[in-house]
Amino acid sequence: MIDSHCHLDFKDFNHNRLEIIESAVSSGVHTLINIGADLESSERTAGLTDEHDCIYGTVGIHPHDAKTYDKNAEDIICRLLESKKIVGIGEIGLDFYRDLSPREIQKHVFKRQLEIAVEKDMPVVIHTRESLRQTVEIVREYAGRLPGGVFHCFPGTADDAFEVIDLGFLIGIGGVVTFPKARMALVAEEIPLENILLETDCPYLAPVPFRGKTNQPAYVKYVAEKIAELKNMKLAEVEKITDRNCRKLFRLVEIFGG
Repeated sequence: MIDSHCHLDFKDFNHNRLEIIESAVSSGVHTLINIGADLESSERTAGLTDEHDCIYGTVGIHPHDAKTYDKNAEDIICRLLESKKIVGIGEIGLDFYRDLSPREIQKHVFKRQLEIAVEKDMPVVIHTRESLRQTVEIVREYAGRLPGGVFHCFPGTADDAFEVIDLGFLIGIGGVVTFPKARMALVAEEIPLENILLETDCPYLAPVPFRGKTNQPAYVKYVAEKIAELKNMKLAEVEKITDRNCRKLFRLVEIFGG
């Protein structure tokens, strides 16, 4: 099983990071994609990929930190993209819920990082909160030139998901799908499994029965189990197909041999 979106570099894991990684692997989560959010976390992510065989990573500037983006930041991101186990750009996008960076700056930085993804032929990991329509319209400008990507922690309806899928993107589904009356459950039920990635977004959004606690990659199995239940499928089949989706998106088979 693969956790396609985690933040193991965050300070929440400073006291037990190795234990958390070992717990994931021992529970069958054999591959972790650690996601950068700013320059510091992107550099930490690159370090984790060097230290652990099971960890790959992405680098990028989250919309919260768009106001810090400059030529130096771009140069560092581009340098990190040369690392063998850095497999994408992200997380990038728009966040109009907290508005920690001005919206026009968020849009500019999002577009610039999409341009880099096109130039470097790298898939993207997209964050969108209270900004789905604006995010989709920007992505539409680049969709035909990008090698793909994922809308992580997807916030929309099934119709929205199909629109994103038509643009060549996957849908990231995490612990929210296990919450009572979650709209995400309807999305997961309706869209094809071939368009889904499993994720935790740890340390955030732990699934039931750990809701409210610190999330971790080992808990991605609860997401898989819920999707299997919703689709009336065997857990092994959910694991097989979503693993294949992730390996294809991030070219893990092509670059690393499986």
